[in-house]
Amino acid sequence: MSILVFIDQSEGLLKKSSFEAACYGAETAKIMGTDAQAIVIGECKEDLSQLGNYGISKVHHITDNNLQHFDAQVYSNVIFNACNSIGAEVVIFSNNTTGKAIGPRLSVQLEAGLVSGAVALPNLTNGFIVKKSVFSGKAFANIGINTNKKIISVNPNSFSINKTNNTATVSSLQVSSTSSKVEVLAVNKVTGDIPLGEADIVVSGGRGLKGPENWGLVTDLAELLGAATACSRPVADVHWRPHHEHVGQTGLAIAPNLYIAVGISGAIQHLAGVNRSKTIVVINKDPEAPFFKAADYGIVGDAFEVMPKIIEAVKKLKSQS
Repeated sequence: MSILVFIDQSEGLLKKSSFEAACYGAETAKIMGTDAQAIVIGECKEDLSQLGNYGISKVHHITDNNLQHFDAQVYSNVIFNACNSIGAEVVIFSNNTTGKAIGPRLSVQLEAGLVSGAVALPNLTNGFIVKKSVFSGKAFANIGINTNKKIISVNPNSFSINKTNNTATVSSLQVSSTSSKVEVLAVNKVTGDIPLGEADIVVSGGRGLKGPENWGLVTDLAELLGAATACSRPVADVHWRPHHEHVGQTGLAIAPNLYIAVGISGAIQHLAGVNRSKTIVVINKDPEAPFFKAADYGIVGDAFEVMPKIIEAVKKLKSQS
């Protein structure tokens, strides 16, 4: 019996969420008295032995011409065959777009119970209980998995990364794969140095900025902080900012360590996508804005007066360091 962690990558580079999943898998393995192994699909530019730093004992690397582009059906088939080959009984994903696409399919194939959005390690005191967030992060539920095989997807930024100085063994794993039924005609990449879903800090703007010509207040602060930029849905709908920056219930759900909201009222739909942020800072001139109820820190003031002062203060701090 072993635990198998799916390591997600993009363009040959491992994602931060993969390290979180690896640490979660390693801690779960300790509880169960077994080891945590990992599976990496596709060509990778990084040294996979580094996954030992996150508690992985062995990495199974699978490369195949059919795996050059992500296809959830193909990947789930590969992982299913890998589970049978390795004898894995618990499979762990990050609860990102890739994990959400593969997890349910693999659950059917393995006849395994699935808990998505886990926020804590399994409790084995009375069965196999996993705590997850529900109702857009407003509550938690403890879900029992009674099947022989189990699948857990971990909410990004809900489990700390503990790095050690260990090395994992890396070996090629040969499993059968099927050709994708999807033909990739083109790949259009979103430009930007920091992917929004992977960012530790996010600076976001709303209609309070009055127009795209004022967005420099957001981008300037983001550049100073090494942050990603985001926006509310109305901003994306009127094309002030691209839709891939839209965070909220109908956009991207994120969980950065710091979320700075500028000129955003904080409607429930927006909060649903950002309420897992570790720290929320709200800047709004309306003291009755709903966002202040969810904020850890709030500044009641005009963004056009507050933001330049914050930017100058950050510049001063950076010049002193």
